[in-house]
Formats: sequence, structure tokens, C-alpha cells
Amino acid sequence: MNSDSARPSSSGRERIIQAYRFALDPSPAQGRALVSHAGAARFAWNWGLARCHERYAAEAKWYSAAELHKMWNQVNKADPGLAWWNENSKCACQEAFRDLDRALREFVNSRDGQRRGRRLGVPRFKKRGRCRDSFRVSTGPMRVGADRHQVTLPRLGTVNTSESTRKLTRRLEAGTARILSATVSRTAQRWFVSFTCEVDRAVPGGTPGRDRPSALTLA
Repeated sequence: MNSDSARPSSSGRERIIQAYRFALDPSPAQGRALVSHAGAARFAWNWGLARCHERYAAEAKWYSAAELHKMWNQVNKADPGLAWWNENSKCACQEAFRDLDRALREFVNSRDGQRRGRRLGVPRFKKRGRCRDSFRVSTGPMRVGADRHQVTLPRLGTVNTSESTRKLTRRLEAGTARILSATVSRTAQRWFVSFTCEVDRAVPGGTPGRDRPSALTLA
């Protein structure tokens, strides 16, 4: 994951992008909703990739994330078979299209020699059971509970966690952190949420922002 550069400040503090990851303890109904959201994100990715292949064959260019989202809004409103989509946060779709847009751009950059590292292939369709269940949300209620063992996510409501959210709760209460997005994923049958936050922290020695690398840490 790429990170934003640390933002220097004359006050001896800087802003960094930091991730806070917590294991979830969802109810059976919430567990089904998490599966549905992950399935929606996978469906949106595959739908968008199919549209991009069609356009590339005709015009030698892809659709952007914004174009895919506009098309998707028209399609799912007109097709009764896609009524299930309204059961999930719209972010699951939007973020899937953004991920696809980014993957396609990185593929082109890799193909053209403008990206370092190993050569990337064309993004592939995602198959249920063969890809990681995950989705991301960036708008709507994203909070940690006052009792420090709960989080709140769009459309999913309040979900219990199996570990304390104390570190992030303290920063949010102190006004030194702001939640930007939340990524929910499943690993070995357990669900996790990772909050990407903008965090204000004291510079650990030296002049703020000078000769310091981009910062992304996992709490």
C-alpha cells in the first residue's frame, strides 16, 4: 500500500497516514452482511473489468472509475435482478471501481516501463473462493465505540471487536486522528477491519519533515 508523505509543521509535529487493524466479532446476521458486501465488491470489480475489456477491444482505452460508477448506477436501477445491491453500502461498488482503475493504470505503467518492480499482468476476474473476501468504505459512519470493543461501519452498524480499540479511541477523542476509510477483509474465516487514519504526532527528533520518508504504520 502506498502512503502519503509526512506533512511537516513548524510546531514540531507532523501528519502521517497510519492503519489501525482490529479483529471483528460479528453476530450471525452481521457475518452474512459482511459476506454480502465482499460479494458485491467482487461483482462490481468483475462487471467493471468486463466493460473495460469491451471498450478496449473497440476503442483501445479503458473506462475510468467515475465512468464505471455512472454506468453502474444506470444499470442496477434498470435491472430488477440487481435489487440485492441496495442491501450493501454503495462504497463497496465505488471503491471496487477505484481499485480496478488503479490496477489498470499500474498495468499500463508496468508495460510501458514507467513502474519499478516486477512486470504486472492485466487485472484478472475474481472468482469466489479463490480471491480474498474484502471491501472498503470511505463515506458514512466510521467510528470506534466508547466502550473500546466496538466499531461502527456504514450499513453494517455497530460491530463488536474481539480486541480493544483503545489506541485509536484515545487519538480520536484527543482530536489527533481522523478516519479516512475502512477496509474489511476475511483471513482464515476471521473478519478484520483496518482503519486508514490521518494521525497528528510529535516528530521523534530532528526538523519536521526533513529527510524523512513517507510514513505508513500499522498499529
